[in-house]
Amino acid sequence: MDVIGVTREMTADLVERAYRTGVFPMAAPEHGVITWHRPDPRAIIPLQDLHIPRRLARTMRSRRFEVTFDRDFPAVMRGCAEGRPVWISEDFHRIYGDLHKQGKAHSVEVWSDAQLVGGLYGVHLGSAFFAESKFHRKRDASKVALAALATHLRERGFALLEVQYLTEHLAQFGTVEVRDHEYVRLLRAALAVERQFA
Repeated sequence: MDVIGVTREMTADLVERAYRTGVFPMAAPEHGVITWHRPDPRAIIPLQDLHIPRRLARTMRSRRFEVTFDRDFPAVMRGCAEGRPVWISEDFHRIYGDLHKQGKAHSVEVWSDAQLVGGLYGVHLGSAFFAESKFHRKRDASKVALAALATHLRERGFALLEVQYLTEHLAQFGTVEVRDHEYVRLLRAALAVERQFA
């Protein structure tokens, strides 16, 4: 169990402080609480060893999709909340929206024929990016979003891309698991260096 705390309320400042200490929130609206998580091990995508599967690279080169950044953060959050257990509560939409306005949360949008068909969002502090959630309405759209994000971060000199839990979907990108003490070391180093997302 990786839950280390439960609160009734959540603020943008509390969320930022949590990420800085290796913790992230999830809503449990059926209980009216926020649960705070610190997985051990933790999944990260090593940006210098990023692996983009060959078929996905072909899809990206085909220009079937258009990728943008921060064009429609609220729509990406709504997409991520579709058809899921409701851990992205209304408080999440409001608070991560506030972080986005502060330049501390960002979205990746994937478009097809001018329609939003996939994307992801997360939090950016220092040279660390914490990927929160992704969605797709067309095959491969969320994979394109993640590959585009990782490439974008690597080009801008980011040090850490955290993706919470290792899944089969994430493994294809070279995702690895690190123990908590190693994650904390990587996190501190990444927070000490400022990088611009845009």
